[in-house]
Amino acid sequence: MKLASRLALLAAVVLAGCAQPQAHPEHPTEKPAAAPPAAAPSAASAPSAASAPSGPGAPGLRIDRSGNVEQQLARLQDAYDHNAEAIDFLNKVYAQQKAQQAAQQRDEAADDAMFAVDVTGDIRAGQVDGPATAPVTIIKAFDFACPYCSRMAPVMKELVAEYKGKVRVVYTNMLIHPPARPAHLASCAAAKQGKYLAFKDAFWDQGFAPYAASAGKDASLLGEDNILKIARGVGLDTRRLKTDMASDECKARLDGDMAELARFHVNSTPTFFINGKLISGALPKEAFKEVIDEQLKVAEASGVSGADYYQKVVLGKGEKQFRSKADPRPR
Repeated sequence: MKLASRLALLAAVVLAGCAQPQAHPEHPTEKPAAAPPAAAPSAASAPSAASAPSGPGAPGLRIDRSGNVEQQLARLQDAYDHNAEAIDFLNKVYAQQKAQQAAQQRDEAADDAMFAVDVTGDIRAGQVDGPATAPVTIIKAFDFACPYCSRMAPVMKELVAEYKGKVRVVYTNMLIHPPARPAHLASCAAAKQGKYLAFKDAFWDQGFAPYAASAGKDASLLGEDNILKIARGVGLDTRRLKTDMASDECKARLDGDMAELARFHVNSTPTFFINGKLISGALPKEAFKEVIDEQLKVAEASGVSGADYYQKVVLGKGEKQFRSKADPRPR
């Protein structure tokens, strides 16, 4: 089974994430109408073109081929007229399913797409774990109040450690839950003091974890007072942090990240791009390793250095906007 097929199967089983409400209002999902009640045929009206024996081992419908061609044709016409309503219903359901399938293909990223997501600002700010020379760049679009993002946080750290300089993770902001906004602004402010990773890790443990334990009832754990307490614990200048949290620069960073992600139809967290290959939702670490190993081979075969690979290949040659499975590959 090809890698794309295995990932699609895994996603169907374990994909999980936090989604924006009404992410695709242009493709509403309609429920099919209820099936019309079946009428009990009378002896006079029951079609004789076929019989449907019941019970164990029943072979299904059998065509009544007795009589001449005209008689057989008449029975088939009677059978069609008798079942016209049911046939019309089945045709409508089939058409609806085809439309839903087409809509789904318009929403799903093309398997062969390499998306050029520009995270230059996030890298420059220090929102990255792993060396600049890594040939594989994982972009993690996340929300500080998303439980699935929290679950994937240690997985990202493990991947950076296990691949020993060949993988880096760039963190970019995707606000789904409004109460998480202060934490995202604080992470930007922490990055300005060179402590982005320290703050991020501490917030998952001391901000989100207790918030999740309260079943989301204690929103103060995501608020500024707790954020400042967490920041103090990792050695941040809290006065400067508050100033930077309120700055236009950090607000622009958050808005800019989300605008860039919107070009690639990102509307849920966590969403990942591995050297431009989009993966939606929380998947097992082994699934990520399969994609990483594949991308390492591609990067090594390119002859481009790891330090230049993302800029020259992914950003330089990748697609600048979303392409779905229903869209043709650009020439």
